[in-house]
Amino acid sequence: MRLGIKISGIIVAVSTFFFTSVSRVFAVNVDCTAAGGSIGVNTALGCVPVEMDKFITWLLPPLFGIGGGIAFLLMIYGFILMATSNGDPKAVQGAQETVTSAIIGLLVCIFAIFLLRLITIDILKIPGIS
Repeated sequence: MRLGIKISGIIVAVSTFFFTSVSRVFAVNVDCTAAGGSIGVNTALGCVPVEMDKFITWLLPPLFGIGGGIAFLLMIYGFILMATSNGDPKAVQGAQETVTSAIIGLLVCIFAIFLLRLITIDILKIPGIS
């Protein structure tokens, strides 16, 4: 019972400190111009565009690059598992499943790019997305 009171007291003290020490934040910086000359927000990642089409154009290439990198690392991991399996059928099967899953994930990423471009640019003709 006393432990619960102490923990709740600590939580109240810490939350009071954080809520009372907040200063004003002005998100939109006029000096920050994103790609294409649009207004952006200065963040640790750089100047992030605030308009939806420019934000999507800014966000998608790194996300697909990260997905491809993870798939590549999983393939390497699967090949290492296969090389160190010493002929154990269960280990070889697990390594094959890892490599197969990585290749399928990479194909899903690639086809997602093509489907996104097909739907947004060719079919719906959404302006600003290229």
